[in-house]
Amino acid sequence: MSDSENENESEGRTLAELAKRRGFFFPSNGVYGGTAGFYTYGPEGAALKRHLEDAWRDRFTVKEGNQEIEAPTVMPEAVFEASGHLDGFDDMLVECADCGESHRADHLIEDDTAIEDAEALEIAEVEELIREHELVCPSCGTALAGQPVEDFNLMFETTIGPGSGQTGYMRPETAQGIFVEFPQLAEYARNKLPFGVTQIGPAYRNEISPRKGVIRVREFTQAELEQFVDPERDEPDLSRVSDVEVTLYPIENQREEGSEYVETTVGEAVEEGTIASEWVAYYLGIAQEWYERVGIDMDRFRFRQHLPGERAHYASDCWDAEAELGGDWVEIAGFAYRGDYDLSKHAEHSGEEFTVFEQYDEPIHTERATVDPDMSYLGPEFGGKAGEIADALETLAERDRAAFEDESVSVEVDGESYEIPTERTGFSVEEVTESGEHVTPHVVEPSFGVGRTLYAVFAHAYREDEVDGEERSYLSLPPEMAPTTVGVFPLMDRDGMGERARTVASELREAGLEVSYDDSGNIGRRYRRQDEVGTPFCVTVDYESLEDDTVTLRDRDSTDQARVPIAELPVLLTDLREGSRSFDAVADEGEELSTEPENPAE
Repeated sequence: MSDSENENESEGRTLAELAKRRGFFFPSNGVYGGTAGFYTYGPEGAALKRHLEDAWRDRFTVKEGNQEIEAPTVMPEAVFEASGHLDGFDDMLVECADCGESHRADHLIEDDTAIEDAEALEIAEVEELIREHELVCPSCGTALAGQPVEDFNLMFETTIGPGSGQTGYMRPETAQGIFVEFPQLAEYARNKLPFGVTQIGPAYRNEISPRKGVIRVREFTQAELEQFVDPERDEPDLSRVSDVEVTLYPIENQREEGSEYVETTVGEAVEEGTIASEWVAYYLGIAQEWYERVGIDMDRFRFRQHLPGERAHYASDCWDAEAELGGDWVEIAGFAYRGDYDLSKHAEHSGEEFTVFEQYDEPIHTERATVDPDMSYLGPEFGGKAGEIADALETLAERDRAAFEDESVSVEVDGESYEIPTERTGFSVEEVTESGEHVTPHVVEPSFGVGRTLYAVFAHAYREDEVDGEERSYLSLPPEMAPTTVGVFPLMDRDGMGERARTVASELREAGLEVSYDDSGNIGRRYRRQDEVGTPFCVTVDYESLEDDTVTLRDRDSTDQARVPIAELPVLLTDLREGSRSFDAVADEGEELSTEPENPAE
């Protein structure tokens, strides 16, 4: 194992230990031996996750003017038959002949060879690579060459209702809950395109080999936006993001060994054709700014374009947001132009209308060719083919009205030609007035993995330094994201300092701030505990506080301190959390203290 691999493995263990010890996340059901692929978010992790979801909702729902829904997590089989998940939502499984353990075949190849994106390969290629590279079972070491690689559907099946009931599935993505309700949602949007619908909620995939902590699990949270647009009329306001700088990894660069990333702006990427869809480009720009807001390290972040083999068949263009984690690039969001695939499929299978009627600015007067075939002639003459011939005549009239100018017209059904007297077709050309048209919207989908984003924020925020000769580890989380905004301490729990500190903590909670009160151990240890969970500010009540109603306000990252009035704390801390004021500005206004207080004897 190389030095860099050892370093990455060590970093992963450090983060996993911190996450469990401080209550961010840990494997579920530990008292019963654990259940692979399921994680519990502890108090700190649940708060961080909630803040991420709130920030996503603020950016992609509120600021974009979209609707939000909450659909069921269990849906009937018909939904997934229409969406294609029953037949095409598979991963490649290989089973060890010796120990019986199942493994995801493409992951084995990626882990033990230099091949990337093995998921895009055909099963026969994967079987050949397993043989060629002499891959073995990670559990027992038995050779896997010759073992069949099979498709394994990732959906959890269940039964709706008692007994045999109705077959249902736990949703593998939140998107289908939006698509199946489109007719109703379009009414709420007054049938005006474009409009967007968001949803944040759990999804379930029966992963073959869950791994890497919360990166690949069987239950996870998605935050998805489905933007419904008229492909002929609707364009995003690119001016809002045209100057946003992005790091792109297009298909061409992935195929060229040693090729660099493309450092550009959203506007330039569209002009040069690097990003084909303006809508996808728009959301890459919005996402870039959002990721920076929530604490992703932009030096460890990129947008990678899907290779043709890994792109869904319905997506004309797709990009992933990827974060570098432990030496690997991990997908944390996907941005796809899905066309009209989803709505068309649900319309076909349900028999319902999945369109929006778009009114023209002014009525259009036009001529329309129609047929009204004489079925009393077609039936006896052509028997069971009569209906298909009538349909073929209608299609021909729409396409080529000149074909009806002769005494007879010819149509083809199932490779056989049929001659029909024109007078029997009921052909006519009528003048009609059209006030609008029915449009099947196209869908643009930004889809975010909340758990993966949380882990990326957690990993990118981890820091180590030295304070007053003592090693310190801390999470440099943006104040908006931190599970706790402020820790409140009495310097010592005596002489009235404890009572005053508890009052301050209560008043800050009443002001809507998340507060941790701690009077256990010396002040330095209390600071370190808050630093380790990412609390951006600490307030210490001391003897001076009892005299002049001021406290020491400490900044996590710099450890600098300033003296501020207690009465100003609620507004001041709210401003600091929201980013409308900086700690440096606060320190300039008050009495700056350059060192942490000494630890008094308890």
